Amino acid sequence: MGTSAGKNRVVVRTKVLFVCVGNACRSQMAEAIAKHVAPDVIEPSSAGLAAFGEITGATLAVLTEIGISADGQHSKPLLPDELFAADLVVNMTGRSGSAIFTGPTPPVEDWDVGDPFGFDLIVYRGIRDQIEARVENLARRLREQVDSPGVAKER
Repeated sequence: MGTSAGKNRVVVRTKVLFVCVGNACRSQMAEAIAKHVAPDVIEPSSAGLAAFGEITGATLAVLTEIGISADGQHSKPLLPDELFAADLVVNMTGRSGSAIFTGPTPPVEDWDVGDPFGFDLIVYRGIRDQIEARVENLARRLREQVDSPGVAKER
């Protein structure tokens, strides 16, 4: 876990790897949203099982609509080093994490989020809103862990 010093306390950031199929829509949305709403507790990254090679225009458009930028992000494949560097993997591929990750991995959360690829902006907005709610929920849970006495704060 990454750490940064606050005025009187050390803030623990959890390295969260968001994974989807193409790293062009869902995981890119999650990474950008996490950077925006939870920089205090989430150190986000993203990857795809079969990276598309670019972030779709629709993904960028629906993020921009809510004032979130994906600047500096790009579509990339899932690499073992990135997987093992994560404290938590959020799987949005549509398949269970146990079916995808057969060896030892960090903890995996399966998020059942539809794939908007190829659909219109209405679908992208709905998926974005689902992902935003899930990222906010994850951030709340991580903040509760940091604020709870007796909870281990090191990996």
